[in-house]
Amino acid sequence: MERVPHDGVLVVGAGLAGLSAALAAQPRKVLVLSPTALNHGCSSAWAQGGMAAALSADDAPELHARDTVSAGAGLVDPAMARLLAEEGPAAVRTLAALGAPFDRTEAGAFAQGLEAAHSKARVARVKGDQAGRAIMEAVTVAALSAPHIEVRTGAKLRALLQDANGRVRGVIAEIDGRLTEITAAAVVLATGGIGGLYAVTTTPAELTGDGLGLAALAGALIGDPEFVQFHPTAIDIGRDPAPLATEALRGEGAVLVNADGQRFMGRYHPDAELAPRDVVARAIHAEREAGRGAFLDAREAVGAGFPEEFPAVFAACMGGGVDPRAQAIPVAPACHYHMGGIAADADGRTTLAGLFAAGECASTGVHGANRLASNSLLEAAVFGTRAGRAAGAEVDVDALPLHGHAAPELADEGLQRLRLAMSRDAGVVRDATGLNRLLTEIDALEAAHGTAPALIAARLVATCALARTESRGGHFRADAPELKAPRRTFVRLSDLPAASPFRFAAE
Repeated sequence: MERVPHDGVLVVGAGLAGLSAALAAQPRKVLVLSPTALNHGCSSAWAQGGMAAALSADDAPELHARDTVSAGAGLVDPAMARLLAEEGPAAVRTLAALGAPFDRTEAGAFAQGLEAAHSKARVARVKGDQAGRAIMEAVTVAALSAPHIEVRTGAKLRALLQDANGRVRGVIAEIDGRLTEITAAAVVLATGGIGGLYAVTTTPAELTGDGLGLAALAGALIGDPEFVQFHPTAIDIGRDPAPLATEALRGEGAVLVNADGQRFMGRYHPDAELAPRDVVARAIHAEREAGRGAFLDAREAVGAGFPEEFPAVFAACMGGGVDPRAQAIPVAPACHYHMGGIAADADGRTTLAGLFAAGECASTGVHGANRLASNSLLEAAVFGTRAGRAAGAEVDVDALPLHGHAAPELADEGLQRLRLAMSRDAGVVRDATGLNRLLTEIDALEAAHGTAPALIAARLVATCALARTESRGGHFRADAPELKAPRRTFVRLSDLPAASPFRFAAE
């Protein structure tokens, strides 16, 4: 296998976290690897709502941090929430300076909207639902013009390279069909989430938890893998991935109704449509399971303004035969965000020397059991920048023999089986019977396809969901609806029981 030395930082992933890390690592040279063309295959470019930050005179980072902790259902690290909220305004202003065209008021201030579980209108947007795309366009231009950054697309991560001490010294990447070892002083994983492991998802299908799975294979500590957020209002028009009806619509006054046109959220939470996402997702799931259906009615709240105010939602609806100006939008919960990931500190350092993680593939403790709306782009920018700075300060170590083996890939037939099983048994509502059934399916797929990173990621979710016999945030157990004392999950792959359905008894 060819070995290519890189004198600097290696960033895997070209979403907002990855490119933020690359920009921040200067003056060190940075090589960015992406399996897809820039602005394709990353959730950042698909984000609609915007970036939450305390930018207005009547808001404060303390309030933003408090809302973040409250939404996280007892598992948010308060210090991390405070750091995110304090550095958030500067992150938004930095992106604006790079050219991200955030909406402005007539006075020139950031125009901000209200979203669920926020106590203030603090979500900075771009043309209603264009934030992710516009931000990524600005950051991509900055990265491509930065003299210290080289971007290589069509490069798929297949393994981490480690020395005899376990330090991560680079990666094995598949480039143009060939495996190549690339060594570096530090590696930043910004590989995104696990949405592609679910049959109904709002994220790019390419995101199947490869970074998470490969880090676990290398021995990294994993945090909170059972916590998956399901966006309540994916547009139910039979598309894969499912287009998203941004939460900003409910912030503007859109309401949820059943097939008879009756509002139902008041029966589930006093905040109705602006309840936390996990509550709204379970309410919609319950209404659909009961045969009453669920629809987002924005005819009064937005109406004729849809094409200009929410162009992405309008185009998706019209493409599916629904005119949101005149019809309620059919909606369903869909896998949207993974709160868990590779355990990382405030500077992105993982438990493996030389390895950093940022963005959705990382677990910093800032999201807890339920991510606060529009904190994801903010986390990517804030913690991506911090990880890039820290990785840029890493020094080369004495050369030792390196080892690493490309993990097998899950064939499409196996992936489709896995996606159906994950949505069925590790979705909005879970129980021990379903989770054991899912683990049995993962065992069978692993026997047929090998220890693929996607299967490792799925096993982490399923095993830790089975072990958590309570309902908290995005993790709801129909057979254990009560709360227990709050505790985060920290686990290594070697901690998991052997692959046998008889070993996975609920606690």
